Amino acid sequence: MTAPTLPQGTLTLLSPLQPPSLSRSWLTAPHPTLPIVATCSSDKTVRIYSLTSFTLLSKVEGGHKRSIRSCAWKPGIKGESVLATGSFDASVGIWRHWDQSTGAEAGSMKDGADEMDYTNGGGANDDKEEDDSEWRFAIVLDGHDSEVKSVAWSTGGNFLATCSRDKSVWIWEEVGEEDYETIAVLQEHEGDVKCVVWHPEEELLASASYDDTIRLWKEDVDDWGCVAWLRGHDSTVWGLGWEPTAVMMVVGPEGMEEQVHREEWRKRRELAGPRLVSCSDDMTTRVWRRRPREKGPQQNKLSIIRTGSIAEDWVEEARMPQRHERVIYSVAWSERTGRIVSSGGDGKIVVYEERWRTGDSSTVGADTPQSNGEAPENVQTIENGQTIENGNVKSVEGATEWVVLAEFEGAHGVFEVNHVCWARRADRGKRSDDEEIIVSTGDDGVVKTWTLDVQ
Repeated sequence: MTAPTLPQGTLTLLSPLQPPSLSRSWLTAPHPTLPIVATCSSDKTVRIYSLTSFTLLSKVEGGHKRSIRSCAWKPGIKGESVLATGSFDASVGIWRHWDQSTGAEAGSMKDGADEMDYTNGGGANDDKEEDDSEWRFAIVLDGHDSEVKSVAWSTGGNFLATCSRDKSVWIWEEVGEEDYETIAVLQEHEGDVKCVVWHPEEELLASASYDDTIRLWKEDVDDWGCVAWLRGHDSTVWGLGWEPTAVMMVVGPEGMEEQVHREEWRKRRELAGPRLVSCSDDMTTRVWRRRPREKGPQQNKLSIIRTGSIAEDWVEEARMPQRHERVIYSVAWSERTGRIVSSGGDGKIVVYEERWRTGDSSTVGADTPQSNGEAPENVQTIENGQTIENGNVKSVEGATEWVVLAEFEGAHGVFEVNHVCWARRADRGKRSDDEEIIVSTGDDGVVKTWTLDVQ
């Protein structure tokens, strides 16, 4: 019997965003609700582009003295956009802009909706005060001793995390309009901290470092501390991304016959929660997952004695097929399909898809990656508070595998691709309301959008 043909994808350039920066561009952040993106550049500006027309809407400038390395939109705000910027001048900026609709309700991503008017006047905003149509540099956050490499808002928007070349991670809390308070300075990394990202559901922060490790941070009563230390990469960890909760159970074409193993896999995935993906100078992209904790005796709510530990147990679950030939700078998880995209110093963009293993390949081999070189742990299910051992360990542990779905070489010519992410497609050529595109940002200063076609 001939094996079924598995889907393969093709990346096609949709459009560059015009005009580009004349300097290196570091990162592009899609707005959480509007069809716009923010691109930070070494020319000390952030460019706001439209995903509807692929053109420049405005610039955020004048607040930093050196290259802007990172930017992030604050989630959960209506009527106003708030942008955090991290710069090589060691400062973090908070910028605000009133959203004025040009014909569609603010926040809408439906067909026919336009982005907000980010230009200085024109159209529906002629009667607005000039100050309402400009970006306002609301506040500067000082504290880091060296270059700020990454900024990230928590899912609820109440916390802002920043990291720096000074080896520290800072957590800020907004305590009032234009008033932020430092609630934690985390200094356990032994090298430059490259990236910070927040868990999609919990107040759990992940950081990646030049010390080749990943640390997870969580608040315990009044103090923030490290709850997990993920080791395995052989060189600098450059990028991180959390698995969106909406796609936790999304797996590609089914090929494994044993239905019981798929159900067991889903149970374990739900217990573990979203996974974490990382990319490194060692040219690998790895997926990490949390081992579910067994339920202990219920603690009396009136007791002031704390039992147990907030420490978490994380293991390396999988590695992507190696396609990159140089450092991998960026990795992102799709909120719609569960696919992962990566980019790096070799100029490649690679898309991966998780699929059910077929036949005997569902058994975990001796070379299956595990944290710290450990053997696969016993597979467990938890039902009605009881822990039950599963007799067939390996078939559940290796139920899925990651495959290369699409690959594009020289995405920005001879230049490195510093960042890649997913965004909702918003131009008139979109094929569905939930169609996604890939956005890449390069050393050439250009931001490009790509479509992914799967056959």
